[in-house]
Amino acid sequence: MIKIGMLLGDRYEIQEKIGTGGMSDVYKAKDHKLYRPVAVKVLKQEFSENTNFVAKFRSEAQAAAGLMHSNIVNVYDVGEEGDIYYIVMELVEGITLKKYIEKKARLSVKEAISIAIQVSMGIEAAHNNHIIHRDIKPQNIIISKDGKVKVTDFGIAKAATSNTITSNVMGSVHYTSPEQARGGYSDAKSDIYSLGVTLFEMLTGRVPFNGETTVAIAIKHIQDLMPSPRDFVPEIPVSVEQIVFKCTQKSPDRRYQTMAEVIEDLKHSLISPDEDFVVIDDGEMAGQTRVVTGESQKPKKKPVRKESEEEHLRLNHNAQRPRPKKGNPGKSRPPIVEEEDEDDGYDPKMERVTTILAVIAAILIGCIVLFIAGKTLGIVNLDDIKSRFGTEKSEEVEMPDVAGMSLTRGKEMLSGLGLDYEVAYEESSEYEEDIIIGSNIKAGRQVEAGTVVKLTVSAGAQGVSMPDVGGKSLAEATALLEKEGFRVSRNEASSNTVEKGCVISQSPVAGEKAPRGTTVTLQISTGPDSSKVSVPNVMNMSEMDATVTLTEAGLTVGSVEEINNEDPATVGLVCYQSYSVGDFVDPGTQVDLKVSKGPMDVTYGFNANVDSPILEDPAFLSGTQVTVILMTVEGQELMRTNTAAFPVTMNVSGIKGSGVGKVIFQYTAVTPPTSTTDPATGEIVTIPGTEEPRLIERPVQFTPES
Repeated sequence: MIKIGMLLGDRYEIQEKIGTGGMSDVYKAKDHKLYRPVAVKVLKQEFSENTNFVAKFRSEAQAAAGLMHSNIVNVYDVGEEGDIYYIVMELVEGITLKKYIEKKARLSVKEAISIAIQVSMGIEAAHNNHIIHRDIKPQNIIISKDGKVKVTDFGIAKAATSNTITSNVMGSVHYTSPEQARGGYSDAKSDIYSLGVTLFEMLTGRVPFNGETTVAIAIKHIQDLMPSPRDFVPEIPVSVEQIVFKCTQKSPDRRYQTMAEVIEDLKHSLISPDEDFVVIDDGEMAGQTRVVTGESQKPKKKPVRKESEEEHLRLNHNAQRPRPKKGNPGKSRPPIVEEEDEDDGYDPKMERVTTILAVIAAILIGCIVLFIAGKTLGIVNLDDIKSRFGTEKSEEVEMPDVAGMSLTRGKEMLSGLGLDYEVAYEESSEYEEDIIIGSNIKAGRQVEAGTVVKLTVSAGAQGVSMPDVGGKSLAEATALLEKEGFRVSRNEASSNTVEKGCVISQSPVAGEKAPRGTTVTLQISTGPDSSKVSVPNVMNMSEMDATVTLTEAGLTVGSVEEINNEDPATVGLVCYQSYSVGDFVDPGTQVDLKVSKGPMDVTYGFNANVDSPILEDPAFLSGTQVTVILMTVEGQELMRTNTAAFPVTMNVSGIKGSGVGKVIFQYTAVTPPTSTTDPATGEIVTIPGTEEPRLIERPVQFTPES
């Protein structure tokens, strides 16, 4: 039984309960070994009693503990205490994607794609380590307070599926793939299907299939066509719709085959959302349930042979999925195809027709290839062909005089005449900014409609100030630069500080003046070098804890040296590490440590001639016997001597303490006898002398020794 304040594994102090799920409860805890907050997920009692499940759970959680990625809730430790089985995970402050969708009703396309990319990157890292999640859903995706998206519960789903556990534990069946619903083999492409359903929910605010029972929903995943998200939100771009369709194909072989492919298309959709670039294999309908007519139910005599080309083409034709049109909800799903009453017998006439058509197509393709090659090499002249065969020329228009016009006016005039245009900017002190200087076609010349006119436009005397796009995403930077009339090229480099897909640097730099049309080169971050590991912070840790932390990060401890440190609070703690926190280094790199042994022991010396105490005692008589003592202000006696001759030489070294001392003079002051004459009697009266002990202190400063 978990109680607040209890210590698990002599290390993790339970502080508060922060969540609960079908399989486990989650607690916030403090790691007393590494002094950091963690999340501890504790299996519920009914699963702790299942020995087979516990063994599988431990094995899978230990495998997941090997994953380290910024988009994964990392697993730090796996343990047990009595009948309590737990895993220790990274503590992420935030909310689940499920709650985030419920809060916003549905997400914008850009936000949904951005989240999907981060989720995909986390899943990709797991797949690269041969770990399949098997339970991707919004409830298992966390959005942190700083906007970072992290996938959790890796390895747990596999443990659960290998033991007969009810669906309320496994999570919603709304996101399960057809092969999982059938109870068959599932692999990385099952995660891709679940990601597609999750993306559908982000875009529309609802799941694609619903029903009264989990069985009913599972059957829909197996049999029913995936609805189009544009049925519910018509403004969703076609590329995003097609990504959802490709992720959620019934057949795993027709989905994306890797998460890298998913990420590539998601990024493409951010830049060109309305471009229909997603390629989906035809034939999904071939795997769907068909409505069979009564005629087709009659038994037929089938010759033993391979499927004819005609039949293969017919099935592919029936299976082809028509693309939905934007803004036409309700017509994006192909109807269930009714099987035609068609004899399966061999048809030699049809085979001959198919062969002839294939030959004709090959000849036509060959002619087109030869024509293009001839035109490229200059062998074929299109104008000669037109004149020879009497081809009618396109309509001609007169090139207007656009010099001196504003660019906006010039574009309108050219477009009105059916001419296209390209714009190149150059600096000019004669023309104001955005005024057309000239064109590559002289005014008054007859040109064919559709001709591209190259316009030279003034960028002003000093050009345009280059906008600052540092740290922005490639899409944002490109849009901002192109809006100002610049062209964009890019190269890639790894970066430990700039997020993947964002701008590291730009050339020309921000604020520099440049003509419109200038090509700006952007250096785009590919993220940290995946072959490197980040150096953790071990400052102010004990040597043992620093060693554990570095080892967990994949590094080793090099030399360990004890040094002096002015801060007495750091005694016994690491006060130096040879690599800065956050540096990325090769795995196994040795990190040298220095441990504080406290402030340095400073010693002082005193080498001086000490004069008599006559300055302090003007009545001091030369020749008086004096005891001279040298002491520290802390009371340590350094030197003692008796003398009547001054100055006294004192030379002492290795003095410890504050560097301040004193010289003490101890002696007896003697007053000599005096004689006076008594005025009444005329007698001489002698007054005896006196002795008085004296103690005089003189402060001195010691000299530090090097």
